Amino acid sequence: MRLCLPLFSEHQMKRRKKENPGRRVALFGMAVALAMILGYVEFLIPVPVGIPGVKLGLANLVTIVCLYRMGEREAAAVSLARIFLVGFTFGNMSSLLYSLAGGAASYLCMLLSRRSGRFGRTGVSVIGGVTHNLGQLFVASLVVENASLLWYFPVLLAAGTLTGLAIGLLAGEVLKRLPRTAGDPYSGRNL
Repeated sequence: MRLCLPLFSEHQMKRRKKENPGRRVALFGMAVALAMILGYVEFLIPVPVGIPGVKLGLANLVTIVCLYRMGEREAAAVSLARIFLVGFTFGNMSSLLYSLAGGAASYLCMLLSRRSGRFGRTGVSVIGGVTHNLGQLFVASLVVENASLLWYFPVLLAAGTLTGLAIGLLAGEVLKRLPRTAGDPYSGRNL
C-alpha cells in the first residue's frame, strides 16, 4: 500500500525517459535568456504612470508560457533563475529581495489557480500580477516596519490587474504561435 502520492504518473515517467535531455537543457536556457532580456527591457522602459513600483511584467510572459508548455517545475526553475540573474546583474540585494518575494507569491498563486481549473491563462496571469505586487508590498512593509504601506495596495491591485491582463492575452497569442512538432516532448503537455 502506498502512503504517498507519486510525483509523476507512469505515463509522465515514460515520457520523461524518452525526452532528449539536451533538448530540455537548451529549451530551459533559451527560456531563461529570454526572461532575462525581457527583464532588462522592462528595466530600461520607464512606465509613465507616475506610480512607483508599477512595471509591465514582461518577464512573467516567459513564466506563463513555460507553465503552460513546459511544466510546473520548469516554469519555477526559469522564474527563479531569472530573478537571481536579473537581480545580480541589473539590481541590488534590495531589488533581489523584493523580486524574490513577488515572484514566489506570484508563482505559487498562479500554480494553484491553474491547478484549480477555474481560471484560464489570462485569469492565471492576472492573479500572478496582483499577487506579485502584494508580495512585494508585504516585504516593503516588513522592511520599513510600517503596515500603513498596505494602503497602497488598491493602486497596485489595479496596476497588477491591467498588466496581468495584457501579459495573459499576450501569452495566449504566443502559445498559439509556438510550433508543435511531432518530436516535441512538450507538444500538448500542460495546454
